[in-house]
Amino acid sequence: MTYHPKSDFIATMIERGFLADCTDYQGLDEALISGCKPAYIGFDATAKSLHVGSLIQIMMLRWLQKTGHQPITLMGGGTTKVGDPSFRADERPLLGPEQIDENIAGIKKVFSAYIDYDSDAENKALMLNNAEWLDGLNYLDFLRDIGRHFSVNRMLAFESVKSRLDREQSLSFLEFNYMILQAYDFLELNRRYGCVLQMGGSDQWGNIVNGIDLTRRVLDHEIYGLTSPLLTTSDGKKMGKSQDGAVWLNAEMRSPYEFWQFWRNTTDADVSRFLKLYTEMPVDECDRLGALQGSEINEAKIRLANEVTALLHGTEAAANAEATAREVFEKGGVGDDLPTLTLSADELGEGMSIVQVIVKSGLAKSGKEAKRLIAENGAKLDDAPLTDAGLIIDAGALSSPIKLSAGKKRHALVQLG
Repeated sequence: MTYHPKSDFIATMIERGFLADCTDYQGLDEALISGCKPAYIGFDATAKSLHVGSLIQIMMLRWLQKTGHQPITLMGGGTTKVGDPSFRADERPLLGPEQIDENIAGIKKVFSAYIDYDSDAENKALMLNNAEWLDGLNYLDFLRDIGRHFSVNRMLAFESVKSRLDREQSLSFLEFNYMILQAYDFLELNRRYGCVLQMGGSDQWGNIVNGIDLTRRVLDHEIYGLTSPLLTTSDGKKMGKSQDGAVWLNAEMRSPYEFWQFWRNTTDADVSRFLKLYTEMPVDECDRLGALQGSEINEAKIRLANEVTALLHGTEAAANAEATAREVFEKGGVGDDLPTLTLSADELGEGMSIVQVIVKSGLAKSGKEAKRLIAENGAKLDDAPLTDAGLIIDAGALSSPIKLSAGKKRHALVQLG
């Protein structure tokens, strides 16, 4: 990347590692230095929460606002009914309107931690839903006015579609329409709000280019696209996944402590990169911390976990998570902030096997996995090795909370409620 930007936003994107590609660096840069510009990212409502894999896009919107521009978070209330086929091996399960609305309500909780929707400033953020213009479309009018601008030959050439067809996996006509609807979103946002930029992960490049082309054809307006890299960790894992599943951003789906712990467990090679992407610390400080060696890098990881957790859940939650981690890991104690499973006397009955308790606590996904954990000496009960998979836990055993551990880094409390 040899272009030297004039705008604070693009300079930040390049310096901190957010930028994969842009349709026109110079054109976008000139547009951004001419005043406050609206830009958007779309989020489909396929779950009740976004996960860490979406955090890079949320941070892009945050930096956009911090550098004087207007972020638009576009909820895919309409497009979720179709499903994005990009780089998927199969069709997404279709969701009903009630489930989509419920998912949108859950997702909205996260954004206000990062983006200001309430100020009186010119760049106050907007939260929109594309169902507003997609739900009422007349099919024949849409085909005539919008569909005529799309070449099927060109759509088939997009890598996200081509890879699916090359594997001889079915691509439904419903999914094929997704890229037209997403392109139409950009057109509508430009027409209604003057939006000049769509951002997204690099897997969205084809969809973004479609929207730019459509808007130029219909409105003759100059607009732009910018993508971020699709992140994997240095050991090749997809960002947002952990040993026990997706790292959700909503507190009720992933506790602040578990969220903090995810970042604390970052591999050494990722520390500098993640500090730049997921915190607002100066780049020089991110590089300094990322270059630490030996035990010192662990303090850098704690700094990373604190900064990221404070942005999402607040400084108090981050401090509590760190205190719990130090209590659990350094002193061998039981931290107040650990994920907790509460079992009633009725649930326990005459007793529950330790395998069932491990599964209920979330430390294993199945009884088979829990048994393997015990057999391989990876489970502990109150910091002592757990070797008996037939152990029964009854109300008496829970007269005080017990601590279960899976490996060195995953813990849960079990108590009687």
